[in-house]
Order: sequence, then C-alpha cells, then structure tokens
Amino acid sequence: MLLQTLTFGIVFALATAIQSSLKNQPQYPSATKTGQFDIYHGVRVNDPYRWLESLDSPETGAWIEAENRLTNAWLEKFTERKSLRKRLTELWNYERYSVPYKVAGRYFFRRNDGLQNQAVVYTQRSLQDQPEILIDPNKLSKDGTVALKGSAVSPDGKYYAYAIAEAGSDWSEWRIRDIDTKKDLDDHLQWIKFSGVSWTADSQGFYYSRYDAPKGGDKLKDINYFPKLYYHRLGDSQSQDKLIYHRPDHKDWSFNGIATEDGKYLLIEVGRGTEEKNLLYYQDLENPQTGIQAVIESWQASYEYLGNQGSKFWFLSNDQAPRGRILEIDLNNPDRKHWKELLAESEDAIETASMINNSFIISYLHHARHKILIKPLSGKAWELELPGIGSAGGFYGEQNATETFFSWTSFNTPARIYHLDLDSGKTTLFKKPKIKFNPEDYVTRQVFYSSKDGTRIPMFITHHRSLKRNGGNPTLLYGYGGFNISLTPYFSVTNLVWMEAGGVYAVPNLRGGGEYGQEWHAAGIKTRKQNVFDDFISAAEWLIANGYTSPRHLGISGGSNGGLLVAAVLLQRPDLFAAVVPAVGVLDMLRFNKFTIGWAWESDYGSPQNEEEFKALYAYSPYHNIKSGVRYPATLVITADHDDRVYPAHSFKFTAALQAAQAGSSPILIRIETRAGHGAGKPTSKRIEEATDKLAFLRFFLTNKETSHE
Repeated sequence: MLLQTLTFGIVFALATAIQSSLKNQPQYPSATKTGQFDIYHGVRVNDPYRWLESLDSPETGAWIEAENRLTNAWLEKFTERKSLRKRLTELWNYERYSVPYKVAGRYFFRRNDGLQNQAVVYTQRSLQDQPEILIDPNKLSKDGTVALKGSAVSPDGKYYAYAIAEAGSDWSEWRIRDIDTKKDLDDHLQWIKFSGVSWTADSQGFYYSRYDAPKGGDKLKDINYFPKLYYHRLGDSQSQDKLIYHRPDHKDWSFNGIATEDGKYLLIEVGRGTEEKNLLYYQDLENPQTGIQAVIESWQASYEYLGNQGSKFWFLSNDQAPRGRILEIDLNNPDRKHWKELLAESEDAIETASMINNSFIISYLHHARHKILIKPLSGKAWELELPGIGSAGGFYGEQNATETFFSWTSFNTPARIYHLDLDSGKTTLFKKPKIKFNPEDYVTRQVFYSSKDGTRIPMFITHHRSLKRNGGNPTLLYGYGGFNISLTPYFSVTNLVWMEAGGVYAVPNLRGGGEYGQEWHAAGIKTRKQNVFDDFISAAEWLIANGYTSPRHLGISGGSNGGLLVAAVLLQRPDLFAAVVPAVGVLDMLRFNKFTIGWAWESDYGSPQNEEEFKALYAYSPYHNIKSGVRYPATLVITADHDDRVYPAHSFKFTAALQAAQAGSSPILIRIETRAGHGAGKPTSKRIEEATDKLAFLRFFLTNKETSHE
C-alpha cells in the first residue's frame, strides 16, 4: 500500500491523466526550488529541495500524495501486473526454514508455511519430535509489520530472549520468554539498535548495548551516537541494569559484549562505524575487581572472536592478512610477540568462521562462491562437499557440540537445509523445499570481464536454458559494491519470475565488496568509489557486446548502497539503460552523515568535511549530478516511510530533482511504502506487492515495442 497523506490545503499541480502516447512527457507534481545552499571548502553547493527532509511538514505531505497519484496511474498502465502478482504469489507459497541450532538439548528454528507475513519460531527436543510453536510474530500485529529480529537462548535452555521491531525500524525492543510455559517474563528492554544479547553462563542475565532515548523524540531522523554496554539481570527493570562500559570521549565507538561459554570472561569488541577494524578489551568475571583490561588498543585490523580454552582466545582476523587468517591470543600474554597463527591466509578470502566441536568451520569465497573448510584444533583439515556452485550458511552451535546445520542455495535452487555430524563428517539432507518450477530449466554461468582500468571482475549470469543470445533479451543487472559485502549466489522468487518470462539476471562482483578480501574492498571506497561505478558500467557493456541484450532492453537495480550505485550510473551513462530501479538508496552524498546512523558510513564513503573526500563525493553524488535537458531512462525510485537506516529524504530529493531535469518522455516515478523500513522484517504481502510493481515496471520498459530508448 502506497503512502497516503492529507494535503493540508497545499495545492500541487498534477496531470489528471497519463498521456496515451508515450511520446508526451509526464506532468510531474510541482516541487518548489528554494535558494538553500551550503559552502563546502569554498564551494557553493545548492540544495533546493532541502524542505523535503521535513517528512511531517504539510508541504512534504502534499508532495508525497501527488507523487503517489502519479505513480499509481502509471502502475495501472502496466497490463502484466495482474499476471505477475498471481505467479509471484504461487511461487512464494512454499515452506521455508531457517538454519536450526541447538542449545541445552533443544533445537530452535523459524518456519514460514508459504504466505505467512512473518516466519514462526519453533522448538523441539529431538529431530523426531513434533515441533512446538514458541513465538508467532503474526499475532503481534494485524498487518504483519511487527517482526522478530535478534534472539538468544539461555545456556540452560530455559529462556528465549528475542527482539521485535515495528514497521521495519532498526530500533528494537527485547523481551524474554519462558520456553516451557511459552509466556513472557516482565523484563522489557528499549532503545536498542545494532545489538544482540550475550547470556552469562549461569543464565541469570546477559550483556547488551543500547542508546539513550532520542532527546528530540524523532527516532526516525535523530543521529545515533554514544551507545553504552550494559548487563541486565533477569527480573530487574531496565533502569536497574548495570553500566559495564562506555566512552563519553568517543561518540562514534560501539560495543559488543560477549560472555564466554566457560563463564570466565567478558570480551568487549569495540567498533567504529562500519570500519573493518576493532579494538578488544576484556574483564575477568572470576576476578571482577581487576576491571576492564586491554588486548588490542590500536585501530589496526579486525579481530572476530571464535572461541577460547581458558585464557587462550581464537580470532578471525585480517591483521597482516587481507584475505583473513585465524590467530591465537593468550590473555595472560597478549603482546603480539606471543601470538600464534593457527590458520594461515590463503588465495581465497575468508568470509565467516565459527567454532564447533573444537573445530574451526571456515567459509571461503572462491570467486564469489562458497567453499567450506573444517579445521580441528588438532588434526587434519578437510573440505565439506557442497551440492554445487552456490552459497552455504549457518554452522551454528556451542563450542563442544558434535552436530550442526547449514543451508545451501543457488540462483535456481531455494535454500536446502543439511544436518552435519561433525564426528563422522556425514552430511544428511534435512529439509528440501517443494516449489512449483524445475530448477534444471535454468542455467548459471560465471564470466570474467575487464573493467575500465583493466581489473578482472567476475559476474554470474542466470537465465532459462532455452535463451538465445540475440541482443534482444530483457536483462536485469543487479549490483552492490560496498561495505565489504559479498554477493554470492542466492535464490529469489522475484528473479525466478523475471527469468520465467524470458529475462536474464546478471550479478557482477564489484570492487568495494568482500569477494577477494580487504584489498578488493579498499579498491572501491572513499576517493576510489568511481571504480565501483566503472565496474558496473563495464558489466553492462560486456552483456551488450556478448549478445545478451541491448541498451533498449537493459535495466539496472540495487538497494541501499546499491541504490547509490544504480543512481550514479544512471546519471553517468543514461544512454546505456532503458529502466532503472534505485531502492532505499543513499543519494545525497553531502548530507548522508546528518541522519540516524549515516555517520557510520564515512569509513566507506569518506566525509564531506574532508576536502579531498568532498571532491570525490561531490563528483558522483546522485542528487548533485543531475543535469537539465538530459533524456534519462525510465526510473522507479523505491523507499519507505519508516526507513531509519537510509532516511527517506534521500529518495524524495533525488526524485524531485530528476523529474525537474528530465527532458525525455520516460517517466521518473517514486514508490513509497507505508509501515516499512530499510527492508528487514518486511511482511510477505508487502514483498509480493513491491516485487509485482518492480517487475511490471521493468517488463513494460524493457519489452514494450511502443517504448523507445532515449
């Protein structure tokens, strides 16, 4: 459902109907250009739509209403919308499971029977037992917009701490459920964001981080600084929670408290924004009078805790190893000269690692596909056989557990769940989804192409087996390229419906991601961000040169940082694409750090307050690089009214500016979802509607013979 807002008496001009001929330019809602400007390092930068940052103003409300009417009129024009919605609903209606995990003799997992808005939490004593419902979030709201986020089971298996978030917000509230009675305790924790909980070994409480309540009362917009680490004891009110650690001298430091399974230590990981570096502190819980002690006090690398035996701790680290290695640090002798390397860096980057059965389970990225290595503390490493080229995830469990579960998926295969016996090494298929299509009808090919500067970039291309490379296939190019995030093969109902209708789906692994480790990430950040855009443009040019598609049949999409990507590329090469879908994008690169957690992205984007980084940001910032008189391709901007990760004003300002500049007949539209956020926890019904509108838009402009690429 698109956002409906009262006009508050403000009259905005809106075309009464979409012109029947696509040759006529749409008439867009009137958006006042003001004289607002800022000075950055002596450069005057205009910001004429700053007023759209005031989401609750009558003027912004009227503009939103007018934009929705325009967008709805166009959506009604897309004749395939009904059939696409029907097919999406049919294919989405299959049973899905999360990866199970086991604590104190109980298994826990989430299951969606198909079209449930939210997955339900189940528990069972043995794999042969009938699962019991522990929490059904579908009963927490009528529209399915209250979702479960994090969770943690107490070591004794009696309590289930869980977080709920409303309308897609990053803010969450934590409660504790008695697993036997299925009833909540009185404990209620608020103002928690970007934090899980870590139970102490005695199951009497846990560590967590929280922010102070927003002083201005605007939790959607207010900037987030100064989190604090607390200990909560069961039965206490939140006001009684013990402050463990905070740094009032460092507003941008964040804290992750980890209580070790043996009950002896509290490890404190200190982060700074999204930077791939952290500090380490610890407290001896058996001798708390010794206070908080330092292990790593310089921002030199990342150190991710995996497990410990007494004072010997094991970390996944990129310290002097850009593709990752495993280190042992003894807290009794933490100087670097005493460190031991337990697993050396290899040619493939380590994406994740865990410790189960006193073995390290390492997930490597081999050209953006997963390879799993199991390395016992003592003994020979062995590789886990996977079903094929795809992505594996999960591998949860206690340090001494003898079993675990993992998922495997690919572009044409929904996630299957496997059980792994770590003593025998035997893998057994546990859950296989039943979905109404034949995976064998689709093929995935991995290619490598050269970017503008000659860098070799991998790309996955998936389509129906019968597809011909005739230059006329509707093709969707999807990308991200940032924050050390790797795009590995994954299944999507939306993409399947796209390919069923004859489409090609292509995913390049751009610099800025983590596919080849720290150096690959660093090559696409700050003053090197243009490399990411060049990689994406080169992917499009390769698809055209190799007969998959042509500019009039090529569309691009991306979300969040990927929304920035496709918006920037849209402006740099409007001739290369016929349709563009930037979703929840970071589009004003000079003010992104003014809202909520945006300041944390400076580690990837750089800061407008730094002159050199400002020049790079200003050179590609989508909002600031729109040129009047250019024929831009059809664009559907997607955002949500409760997005407190990427403030919706990014999309509002970009849309208004692009509409004002558009010289061609292709429409510039914006879809504004209600009671939704950045994407996490979005109910199934809303996901299907958004997918319907996105596919209908892309199909119309990439296949309609009446449309012409401008």
